[in-house]
Amino acid sequence: MPVIKSLSRAVRQVLQRPGCGCQVAVMPVRCHGFSPRQITSDASFHSVSFSETDHPRVLITGGLGQLGVGLAKLLRKRFGKNNVILSDIRKPPDHVFYSGPFIYSDILDYKNLREIVVNNRITWLFHYSALLSAVGEANVPLARSVNINGLHNILDIAAEHNLRLFVPSTIGAFGPTSPRNPTPDLCIQRPRTIYGVSKVHAELMGEYYHYRYGLDFRCLRYPGIISADSQPGGGTTDYAVQIFHDAVKTGKFQCNLKPDTRLPMMYISDCLRATLEIMEAPAESLSMRTYNIGAMSFTPEELVQEVQKHIPELEVAYNVDAVRQAIADSWPMVFDDSNARRDWGWKHDYDLPDLVTTMFSFLGSASSITRIAQVN
Repeated sequence: MPVIKSLSRAVRQVLQRPGCGCQVAVMPVRCHGFSPRQITSDASFHSVSFSETDHPRVLITGGLGQLGVGLAKLLRKRFGKNNVILSDIRKPPDHVFYSGPFIYSDILDYKNLREIVVNNRITWLFHYSALLSAVGEANVPLARSVNINGLHNILDIAAEHNLRLFVPSTIGAFGPTSPRNPTPDLCIQRPRTIYGVSKVHAELMGEYYHYRYGLDFRCLRYPGIISADSQPGGGTTDYAVQIFHDAVKTGKFQCNLKPDTRLPMMYISDCLRATLEIMEAPAESLSMRTYNIGAMSFTPEELVQEVQKHIPELEVAYNVDAVRQAIADSWPMVFDDSNARRDWGWKHDYDLPDLVTTMFSFLGSASSITRIAQVN
């Protein structure tokens, strides 16, 4: 019997139950009687073809985090304001709410998420909802629910509706037994945080859905991301953001990592551009579905030295957080991103001096301080 176009009576009854979101997450497998979106063997890996006058319809989950707002701004310039929908479970500040479409979206509510995709004719989905490393260790059950169960909902909906799906991964997807300098795309991955474990899970599940069901899944392993227009969000690399805010506000900075802890880092503009470039890359150019991307690697001591070229009076103390330090010691020191540079032409723009100059240029203006206050 061909794939049923409408839901069976049994499925309709499930959908009508209150709080049924997580139950429905497996509905395409159990109720339709076929694997999630049966795809013919010769199906194109492109989920949607666009003419010069057409644009993707974009949904960003977890949109009020460090990257979502900036990504929405970039995509709206490219595809049009109304073609990019930002979503989160929190109320957005005014400057975000009035900058373009924003809706409530809970990734743990399968029915709500599915309705958003259908009603807005979504074709591209950027899945940013996640609890970061240090926050995840403080609440493992919640991190497991959001980072893993939420991902399953996203994968099923993306496969069912032929979406092009982007899920970010991280340096945290590696562990102490991984090669650290440099860390290649393919190697041993045994992370020791729930955040890292959930990201390895996402990489493998996305790749599985790609080969099993034809899902156009794309993933980048981000280094530590540094930006001026958002506050630190509980990550191990957040010291590299906090130092700029503290330098401007108080002239004093306490670092929670050892001064010689080397980690890969990237300025947010490079990160967002890489995300758009991997999504626009022709499918035939991709030799893999998950790529490392790199820009620079530095230690807290090296960052402090560069910052003090701008603010010589900055006072720095090292108050090492044992949890964060253990996490950092298990992560890559330098990313090998040669595959991304070869396959789809990745190239970073910002090195450490450029990063520091840009951060202070942004934080030094009155309007920037106002934006930071709004985020707080």
